[in-house]
Amino acid sequence: VQLVESGGGLVRPGESLRLSCVASGTTFKINVMAWYRRAPGKESEMVAGISTSGGDMINYGDSVKGRFTISRDAAKNTVYLEMNNLKPEDTALYYCNAYGIDNVWQGRGTQVTVSS
Repeated sequence: VQLVESGGGLVRPGESLRLSCVASGTTFKINVMAWYRRAPGKESEMVAGISTSGGDMINYGDSVKGRFTISRDAAKNTVYLEMNNLKPEDTALYYCNAYGIDNVWQGRGTQVTVSS
C-alpha cells in the first residue's frame, strides 16, 4: 500500500484547510486509516481515525474535537481531513497511516503551518 498526502499549506489562524490521503496498491488489506501529526520537538499525536471495513467508526484526538472532521471516499480510496478554525498550535507535519491485520503503512506527510 502506498499513501500520498496533499492539501497542506500556510494559513492564518481561524482559516480552514482540507487534507487528502490517497491510498493505492493492495488497498483491500486496509481496515483503518488515521491522520497523525508531528510538531517540531513534540511526540506524534493521533488526530483522527476512521474504519474502512464497514460502519465508518470514527474517533478524534481531544485537541481537535469539534474543529476537524475525517471522512472517506471509498471509491477513490481517499481519506480527507477537514480542518476548521485552525490555530497556531495545529502547525505540524500531518501524515496518514493505514492499518491492516498485520501491517501498518505510513505516508510522507504534508506540512500545515498556521501563522499570522
